[in-house]
Formats: sequence, C-alpha cells, structure tokens
Amino acid sequence: MPNIVGTKGQVVIAKEIRDKLGIGPGWITIQRAVDDHVQIVFLPPEHRQSLKGSLAPHIKARVAPEEWRQARESGWHDAATQKHQAPGTR
Repeated sequence: MPNIVGTKGQVVIAKEIRDKLGIGPGWITIQRAVDDHVQIVFLPPEHRQSLKGSLAPHIKARVAPEEWRQARESGWHDAATQKHQAPGTR
C-alpha cells in the first residue's frame, strides 16, 4: 500500500502493519538508511502498570504468610552475616 510523504516528512505506517506488530502511540522508532531504503525498528514504551499478580494464574504452590516471613528473615540474616565476615573467610 503506497503512502505519500507529508510536507513535514511524515509517513503513515499502515494499520495492518501496526496491528500485526502491536505498535501503538508512544512507541519509539529507530530509523537508519540501509543501502537504498529505510529500516525502522519499533521499541515499546516503558510500562507504567504494576505487575503485581500477573503470575498468579501460573503459580500452583501456595506458601503460608508465616513461611514467607521466616524465609525473608533467614535471607536477611544470611546476607548480613556474609557481608560482615572478615575478608578472606567467605
């Protein structure tokens, strides 16, 4: 599908291509001249949505809150102990 370059040098990316690649407003483009054509790479914007709970449907095991608390305390204790050991004794 041919498009006409606008007065400001703008070109419209066809809807079929945007839909196929999932391109939307706010995406970044990297453009470079390759021989006799232009290569455009699209990069999605950084997300600003919380990912909390996004893996919940894939988790099969459930851990009790007390087990999490004990694991966290044990991890912090181990990290602190390791950090404060004398050099060469780790």
